[in-house]
Amino acid sequence: MFLRAEDLKLSYGVDLQIARCYVNRMVPVENAYWKGRHLYIPPVPGFMFMPIMSDLARRCGVQSEWLLSERYLSSAEFILNSAARLEMRQIDWSTHVRECLDHARVDVCQPKFLSSLDRYLSAGSAVEVGKERFGTPFPSLNRADTYLISFSAIPFDETITPNLLDAWYALMTFFLLQDDLSDIRQDLKNHEENALLDAGLSEDGAARIRTMIRQSQSAVEKINPILANRIECSDQTMDIEGLIRKILEEMSDTGRP
Repeated sequence: MFLRAEDLKLSYGVDLQIARCYVNRMVPVENAYWKGRHLYIPPVPGFMFMPIMSDLARRCGVQSEWLLSERYLSSAEFILNSAARLEMRQIDWSTHVRECLDHARVDVCQPKFLSSLDRYLSAGSAVEVGKERFGTPFPSLNRADTYLISFSAIPFDETITPNLLDAWYALMTFFLLQDDLSDIRQDLKNHEENALLDAGLSEDGAARIRTMIRQSQSAVEKINPILANRIECSDQTMDIEGLIRKILEEMSDTGRP
């Protein structure tokens, strides 16, 4: 299925200039993240988050010309190539973090932001640096945070950093929770990280997931009502509680999900 720039605009509120840049961009050569792909932005969250996040950054105050620059896009592609190699177990987490940070340091525009990310990613858990909070309480929802390194490649007013982080965690919490909800059985079987496992397979765990979705919706509402409406709709239609009950029943009957 081909995703049009207009689809990103109508469904997610993405600025058309940003949407067209991503939809029309050529697939990077020998990049593991795009292996076997013929479209730069296929209609799946693992790719769609890029133009949506760029638009959120624009709404936070980052200039569009920088978000559409080769400098920024190439930096993001390097990070995603490394992330794919991590997923394929060709490298470990520490190597992934180190090579992304080293790549960014070559021509960094935001050294303070990069230094904060270095501290956070090296710590392996949520940290506060001044007024900025990096990471969520659920490790599984922090697994894409190396992508934030791409923003150190472009200039922006450092006062917008807290808003940029809020936008990132709102978007990625929404997308990653959807991914984890659909993959929970497979992740249980393969002992992979999953937000439902972080929250706990219980009524309290379901309530924690609901709270995070609603916090995402509330954060996005301030800058992109179209995206916020989509998150709210998902909250109203996803049967998280029923899914957890079903999994617990299956585990009780068979000893496995």
